[in-house]
Amino acid sequence: MIGPGTLVSVGLPVRNGAARLEGVVRSVLAQDHPDIELVICDNASTDGTEEICRELARADDRIVYHRQPENVGLLNNFISAGRLARGEFLRWVGDDDRLEPGCVSRSLRAFAEDERLILVTTQVAYTDPDGTTRTGVYEGTGLRSGDPVERFAEMLRLLNESHLLIDPLYGLMRRSAVVGIPRRNMLREDEVFAAKLALAGPWGHVPEVLAHRNWKHERMGTIARRLDVPVWQARFSSTLQYRELLHWLDRSGLTDDRLRRARAAARRMYVRRQRVVAARRGRRLARMAANLITSGRVAGRPEPGPRS
Repeated sequence: MIGPGTLVSVGLPVRNGAARLEGVVRSVLAQDHPDIELVICDNASTDGTEEICRELARADDRIVYHRQPENVGLLNNFISAGRLARGEFLRWVGDDDRLEPGCVSRSLRAFAEDERLILVTTQVAYTDPDGTTRTGVYEGTGLRSGDPVERFAEMLRLLNESHLLIDPLYGLMRRSAVVGIPRRNMLREDEVFAAKLALAGPWGHVPEVLAHRNWKHERMGTIARRLDVPVWQARFSSTLQYRELLHWLDRSGLTDDRLRRARAAARRMYVRRQRVVAARRGRRLARMAANLITSGRVAGRPEPGPRS
């Protein structure tokens, strides 16, 4: 029975976030749902993060602070925050995010309305580095379907759409349904995990801005270095993602018919993404060629003669 006494854990993985932490912590503790646990998982920070977290934990017994003895990597610290949580429901939050006071309670209401759900997402407002704030409205119904392949296909469709529409990694989840899903440290792992979540059970969605995130576009090579995976994988990230999805589908226990449909959906996503990459590279090569032609004309231009 979901009610005021339902424990909800919010997992906050952080590394060197001393300058950002207090805002997100305040927003979590300000939730209007009364039974909140905030699990801060500190990935061996070298700034003042530890001191700030210990002070916050002393001031509020809803905060659980765990410090990794050494840097375990971004993904493993993320996973640790979920495994340390005790709540029936779990939501991860970034160290520079902010939640509206009704984020948890509004999401729990959606769970109470549909007992099948394993995840409830909300509309998110994203702030770009230049201060511009944007959001998107998701109006689909495929993720609520009882057919796992329909949910899977819908999630893969969204991966080729705008990131503004839906963000399952920062939704409220039934902890028991998600913490056992295996994860692999790789590029596009967040998208692979989202696809696994779609196979695991139906989702709900609250079309209200209940969370705020800072957003910046990063090149795949930069992300590879942050994840500590070989940089060469950046050139093959979509192919590696496609292989990982097929590997998971083979282990998912789908019937033969559903497996064929799911593989076809994964193939469509992959082909579309490859076409986008090819078009982008084509435009880049065209610009390079145009620049070479222009520079060659400038270099071959004769010097102006003396005026008469």
